[in-house]
Amino acid sequence: MRTMDHIFLPLNENPAKTRAKPSYTLFTNTILRGPGDKSDSRYCGVESGFEDDVAHLLASNLSAGFDFMVFPLIEPNYRPSLHKVDHGGDFVLPVSGSDLILSPSQWSSHVVGKISSWIDLDSVDEVLRLDSEITLKQEIAWASHLSLQACILPSPRGAHCGNYARCINQILQGLNNMQLWLRIPLEKSDPDVDDNTSENSGHLGGGRVIDAWEMWNTFRLLCEHHCQLSLALDIFRSSLPSANSLGRWFGEPVRAAIVHTNSFLTNAKGFPCLSKPHQKLMTGFFNHSVQIILSGKLQRKVPPVSSEHLGADHDGNCFEVMPSDPLRPYLNYIGCLYQKMGPLPEQERFELNYRDFLQSPLQPLMDNLEAQTYETFEKDTVKYSQYQRAVHKALLDRIPDEKASSVITVLMVVGAGRGPLVRASLQAAEETGRKLKVYAVEKNPNAVVTLHSLIKIEGWENLVTVVSSDMRCWDAPEKADILVSELLGSFGDNELSPECLDGAQRFLKPDGISIPSSYTSFIQPVTASRLYNDVRSHKDMQHFETAYVVKLHRVARLAPSQPVFTFVHPNNSTEKGNQRYKKMLFEIPSDTGSTLVHGFAGYFDATLYKDVHLGIEPSTATPNMFSWFAIFFPLRSPIYLPSGSPLGVHFWRCCGATKVWYEWCITAPTPSPIHNSNGRSYWVGL
Repeated sequence: MRTMDHIFLPLNENPAKTRAKPSYTLFTNTILRGPGDKSDSRYCGVESGFEDDVAHLLASNLSAGFDFMVFPLIEPNYRPSLHKVDHGGDFVLPVSGSDLILSPSQWSSHVVGKISSWIDLDSVDEVLRLDSEITLKQEIAWASHLSLQACILPSPRGAHCGNYARCINQILQGLNNMQLWLRIPLEKSDPDVDDNTSENSGHLGGGRVIDAWEMWNTFRLLCEHHCQLSLALDIFRSSLPSANSLGRWFGEPVRAAIVHTNSFLTNAKGFPCLSKPHQKLMTGFFNHSVQIILSGKLQRKVPPVSSEHLGADHDGNCFEVMPSDPLRPYLNYIGCLYQKMGPLPEQERFELNYRDFLQSPLQPLMDNLEAQTYETFEKDTVKYSQYQRAVHKALLDRIPDEKASSVITVLMVVGAGRGPLVRASLQAAEETGRKLKVYAVEKNPNAVVTLHSLIKIEGWENLVTVVSSDMRCWDAPEKADILVSELLGSFGDNELSPECLDGAQRFLKPDGISIPSSYTSFIQPVTASRLYNDVRSHKDMQHFETAYVVKLHRVARLAPSQPVFTFVHPNNSTEKGNQRYKKMLFEIPSDTGSTLVHGFAGYFDATLYKDVHLGIEPSTATPNMFSWFAIFFPLRSPIYLPSGSPLGVHFWRCCGATKVWYEWCITAPTPSPIHNSNGRSYWVGL
C-alpha cells in the first residue's frame, strides 16, 4: 500500500532517478503479483471489525494473504458525551490498544484506520453533532500518533455535508503526511436502485439517490481540492453506472476500491465470482493503480474439493484455495483477475516512472540536447522504422527503376542530431537500389562531433556531408529532392517545426518531397485531479499557463479528441504565416453525468509520406512508440460541467519576432480567463 505515491519534482528532472520509493516493506502476497509490475493495485487489504487484540488480528490477516487491514481505531460504542471527565482528566480514550502492540513499521505499512461510521457532523441533533466532531478529531490525532499512512472517512450522509467538510478541511490544514480517504458508494444515481446496500450508501430519504460523483465533488470543492483528500469507493452487488459514468473516477484520486462480499455471485461450482461488468471495473482499477479492499463475511460456504482445494473464476479457470480464512476464496478470485492481465509490456515498464510526471517541453532552437536525451530518442526503433518506410516509398516514386543506377537523389536531413535519420535514409536507399547523396544539417556542435565519428566508423565519407549550421541560416550548395526532419513535438508544431521547415524550404526543389508532409494537433478535455494538484502546488499563475509533457495515467478522457492546427510541407501557400485560431465544441456523452474539467490533453498525428503515418492521437496512435508523451494544458480553475452541457473551447497559436506561444480558454458552459495572454508565462523561443 502506498498512499503518498506522487511527489512533484522540479521540471525536467529525471523521475527515474529522483522519484521517492515506498517507505515500507510489505509481506509478499504471491496472488497479486505480476512480472515487472510496480503498480499500487497489486496490494490487497481487508476490512475488519473492532478488535482488542490487534497484533493477533494483523498476523491472521497477513497469514491469509492480505497486505494490510482496515479496522476501527476506537471502540464503536464510545461517545464523548457519555464519558465526562470528573477526576482531573484521568479519562483514557478506548482505543484498540497501545501503540506498542505493533512496531512503527507495522502500523505504517499494514494498517489503515477506519473512522467511526456513526459520526454525523451535519446532524440536526446537536449532541450527536458535537460528539461526532470531538470523536473525529480524537481518532485522526490517534492515527497521526501511530504514523498511519491513511484513514478512511465515513461517507457523507447526504447532499448537505458543509459542516463535515469544514471539520475535515480544518484537520487537513494541520495534518502530517497522512492521507484521508473519503468513502463514497459507487452506485447508479437512479431512483429505482434497491435501498439495501450498506450503512455507507448514498441514499436519501424518499427513494431519491445522490449521484456519487456529485457527493464527492461537493466535498472536494469545500475542502479546496486538498491533495491529501482522496477516495475509497464502495463496490456493491447493485447495478453499476454506465461505462462513461464510471470513467469519470479514473481521473479522480481514487486510492482504494472496497469490494463487498455481497457483490460476488456464485458460479456453477459453488465458488465466488464477479459479474462481467464488475470484472471489467476491477481491471480498470488495476490499470489505474487502485488498491482493492475486501469487506464483509463469507456469503456462502465454499464446497470441499478433493485434496488440492481448487476454486474457479467466472470462466471456469481454476486456482488454489486456502480455506483457513473465510475471505480467502474472494482474495483468490481477485488475484486470478489480476494475474489475467499478464505482465506489463516492455514499453509500459519503461514508462512507469514517468506516469503523471510533469515535464517542461523541449526548447530545441534555444537549447542543445544532451547525449542522454539523444540516446533515449534513438532507442525508439518504431519511429525510425516508419521514417525508413517513408524514404523507401519516396525514393521509389522519385526515381524509376530504369534510372536507379544513373540518377543520384539529393536528400537533406535537417536537424540530424546524432544521425539516426541519416542511417534510416541510407538503409532505405540500399533496400530500393537507389543512389543517395546526403546532407546532414545540425546546429548542435556537440552532436556534430558524434556525426563525424559515425560517418567515419560506418565508412559513409563519400555519401554523407555534415553541415554544422542552423537550417534557417544555411546556404545550400544545391537543391534537395527530399527533405527529412524529426522536429515534431507532442503537440505537433510545439517545437517549431513549421518555422524551421519554412526556413529550410528554400533549398527544396519545386517538386521536392518533405518528410513529414503534414501534421495535425489534437486536444481533448480531461479530468486529471493529480496533475491539477501538482501544478497548484507551485501557488502561482505561471505554472497554470504552461504546457507540460506528461505520460498520462490517472486521467479521465471526457470526449473524443478534435483536430486543432494543421501544417503542410512544403508550404506553397501565398500566406505563409503560422498563426492559427480554432474554436471547438466538445459533446460529453449523455450518460457520463456531471464532471470536472482540469485541462486538455494534446496529441499529434503526422503523415510522413502518403500512407506512412506517425502519431500519438489515441484513436490512431502508432503502437510501441515512446518518443512522445501527451502534452497537458491546465486550467487555472477547474470547470464544472453539468450533465448534458457542451464544452466550448478556443485555442490560439501566436507568433512574435522572437517567440511562439499558445493561448487557450473555455467559453461554455462558463467562461474561463484566457490563459497565457501574450505568452506571459510559457513560450517557445525562435
